[in-house]
Amino acid sequence: MLFFTQCFGAVLDLIHLRFQHYKAKRVFSAAGQLVCVVNPTHSLKYAPTLCATAQTSTEQGILPPCHHHEAEHDPQLVPCMCPLFSCPWEGHLEVVVSHLRQTHHINILQGAEIVFLATDMHLPAPTDWIIMHSCLGHQFLLVLRKQEKYEGHPQFFATMMLIGTPTQADNFTYRLELNRNQRRLKWEATPRSVLECVDSVISDGDCLVLNTSLAQLFSDNGSLAIGIAITTSKVHSSEAEM
Repeated sequence: MLFFTQCFGAVLDLIHLRFQHYKAKRVFSAAGQLVCVVNPTHSLKYAPTLCATAQTSTEQGILPPCHHHEAEHDPQLVPCMCPLFSCPWEGHLEVVVSHLRQTHHINILQGAEIVFLATDMHLPAPTDWIIMHSCLGHQFLLVLRKQEKYEGHPQFFATMMLIGTPTQADNFTYRLELNRNQRRLKWEATPRSVLECVDSVISDGDCLVLNTSLAQLFSDNGSLAIGIAITTSKVHSSEAEM
């Protein structure tokens, strides 16, 4: 009976995954568009203000995610940019992708346009959904976070970070699109570099911000499908032509 129950549960999980994938393809029916079903992860490292708790975290022997290493550290090293955990890892930009995939098991999709399908939007804050996106010869980190910026009022924040330098990030433009029930919402901006703190980006509101009612308007049975497109910026394109 135990074996049967476990097998039956695994089958139900596969059916649920296929159903979520079908829903995303139904909403975003463009040919060749990849769909990634992303399950939520409750963060293990949240504090009221992460960038402001460096001293406390240091006293506890934990390197905070937003901590930028000073003179005693190699300036070319960057801390782990995965927003899900307090990870003490640090390394060069070239090995950030392998660290995120091997240590944190972050999925990666390839293609100019993909669909990010976040499940279980009803879960309490704080919750994160995250994937990596490989496009135009670079890797990007998409972070969707449910967080209470004001007590009792959770919001959703979505931003794209380039795994590269700020100068490289200026060469690209990313677009996030929500499309459901004859309604469409777009956010277009220049991605930020992972050398910047993702928590600061969210605190500044320099990203796609949805309140709960707006998120529910675009969600389908607790799942939110976000179309993602990355292009080279016009400035970069014109310079290339010159």
